[in-house]
Amino acid sequence: MRSKHLFLWLAGGLLPLIAATPAAAYVGPGAGLSLLSALWGVVVAVGAAAGFVILWPFRHLLRKRRVGGGATARADAQGTPASSPDAERPSSNGVSRHGAV
Repeated sequence: MRSKHLFLWLAGGLLPLIAATPAAAYVGPGAGLSLLSALWGVVVAVGAAAGFVILWPFRHLLRKRRVGGGATARADAQGTPASSPDAERPSSNGVSRHGAV
């Protein structure tokens, strides 16, 4: 019984390959370049998405370290204690330390 299933699978898989005939078609350079550029676009998009997913924890860690240590370092440089109300005042250019206005 197992050999019968194997034969059917092989026949079903090989029959289209044997019965296929070459296509008498011409693909011009414009269509070929369009296909290649679309393929490269998809490859770059998938690579960028994978890169962002892989690198996000590292960026988050670096941002947390930079923002977490920034208030204490700024308070020490200004000579005010970190617990004072003036320690977290916005900068003079109107941009907060997170980059939002």
